[in-house]
Amino acid sequence: MNKSTMKFTVIVTLIAILLLAFIVTLGSSKKEDETEVVRQEVDLSGQPLLGEENAPVTVVEFGDFKCPSCKAWGEMIYPQLVEDYVSSGDVNFSYVNVLFHGNESTLAAIGAESVLNQDPKVYWDFHKALFKEQPEENHDSTWITIEKLLEVAKEFPSINQDQLREDLEGELTMAQVDIDKELFMKHNVSQTPTININGITIEDPFDYDAIKEVIDSELEADKNE
Repeated sequence: MNKSTMKFTVIVTLIAILLLAFIVTLGSSKKEDETEVVRQEVDLSGQPLLGEENAPVTVVEFGDFKCPSCKAWGEMIYPQLVEDYVSSGDVNFSYVNVLFHGNESTLAAIGAESVLNQDPKVYWDFHKALFKEQPEENHDSTWITIEKLLEVAKEFPSINQDQLREDLEGELTMAQVDIDKELFMKHNVSQTPTININGITIEDPFDYDAIKEVIDSELEADKNE
């Protein structure tokens, strides 16, 4: 091989290496774009809302009154979230019923929607009181009944017992429950609780540091707008 041929070969090899490097870099760049956070905002029209309506960050829980993990989340994460962010007006919180446990989940959702219709101000207290009734053991046992829902609602004088019973027996708030069903199906909810922050779904709902990180990032972005 003469010098000219060798020089040509070296140049071609370098060009090939540079081209390959460019392709790899381009591929990596595309991969990064593909892994960018995907937002899917939740339509909260008619849903219960805790906190300032115009808060810059909205946290949504897709939950089920029959779900032990939802009860645990409500006891471990929810109070801290309210203390750190909702009370200050930075975050508002909403809840969407999920019906993973059959008739009991549906009945609880119908009852909760009835309470929301009658007095939105006591909804969250009813919500908390109903979760409190969840048995510590034997979660599969039947405990959500019309009588149990009426018993829980008795704590709140503004809730008309006759209206609640009528709503429960006649499934009169089922249209609102169906809206929730459409929402959790649309957002591909496969576990409860599922936590969504400004359209971003949190991988681990019990990782409060991850929740704080997303909220703080969203608040910072709002300030810079």
